[in-house]
Amino acid sequence: MEKMRAMILEKCDKIENNPLKLKDIDRHEIKRPEEILIKIEACGVCHSQLHGIEGDWKDIGIPPTLPTVPGHELVGKVVQVGDKVTKFKVGERAGITPLLEACRECQYCKEGKEYLCESSAITGESFKGGYSEYITVAEDFATKVPDTMKSEYAAPLFCAGITAYKAVKAAEPKIHKKIGIFGIGGVGHMAVQFAKVENCDVVAFSRSQNHLDVAKRLGAVDAIQFSENQKEFLAKLKESHGLLDAAIIFAPADIVTDTAIKAVKKGGLVVIATVGENPTFMAFEEKTIRGTLIGSTKDMEQVIKICNENNLEVITEVFPLEQANQVLKKLKDSEIKARAVLVP
Repeated sequence: MEKMRAMILEKCDKIENNPLKLKDIDRHEIKRPEEILIKIEACGVCHSQLHGIEGDWKDIGIPPTLPTVPGHELVGKVVQVGDKVTKFKVGERAGITPLLEACRECQYCKEGKEYLCESSAITGESFKGGYSEYITVAEDFATKVPDTMKSEYAAPLFCAGITAYKAVKAAEPKIHKKIGIFGIGGVGHMAVQFAKVENCDVVAFSRSQNHLDVAKRLGAVDAIQFSENQKEFLAKLKESHGLLDAAIIFAPADIVTDTAIKAVKKGGLVVIATVGENPTFMAFEEKTIRGTLIGSTKDMEQVIKICNENNLEVITEVFPLEQANQVLKKLKDSEIKARAVLVP
């Protein structure tokens, strides 16, 4: 059996204790005729992975099993195809989102919302994760990546990109709609650009000046420092821009969600793209609050197309695979400008 290098998580622990260990494990092999084998060229480092590794999300069943190989936004080269594969040829490039597979038979799969499938398999929550050298996937759950697109650019599109695209779509964008984006990291900096493609007026919010500068450079009409002094923060927003038409929340802090809801006008729309407590919600203000989660394979194809045609920017910092612990520590300490990418 051929081997491959992978960063393995055997037990959840604080990232400072280097819980990911570099090991040689059996290389994945094609087991079904519709599968492809991908040699991974780049894998983005998502903030949700940090929560999984440190054990913050055990109560929602993440990670479901240990040991595991994390990593759920990846791009690589197809090196082998199963007998029934028609979508890919050897040598082409493919990417995988957090949705590794779905049943294809339930009501969600039939509605084209396979990412909501109750029996879906999640990339990076078994030995099939991106912090390694190879992965197999059924062809229907992989998306073509054009040759002109660098792997370290494309990899973050498969979680940060699709999450941002879908959240902006959920905010019902239109010309000059005033959309507030709370949290400008790996996902938020992409959402600013997707909203700009739709000609919305984006106001960005972050605790970090660095992230605010990024948002301004990417086309936000304004970038305002987030403050936990809610009264003061809302007064400042009202004075500069009035209330928002819609808000999208990527920052996983309940105070941010609560403030964002209050920052939206009556009848406005709030899109929550993170995990947290249920915020207080006044029914008589007629606000709509909706959740959002990655997207379908069709959505993913749109993300690649839009990024390619509009030359959207993906701000990345590239590190070798074996530095995964150090990279996640930098992410924890807000030292990553937008998206870190691991290269095996």
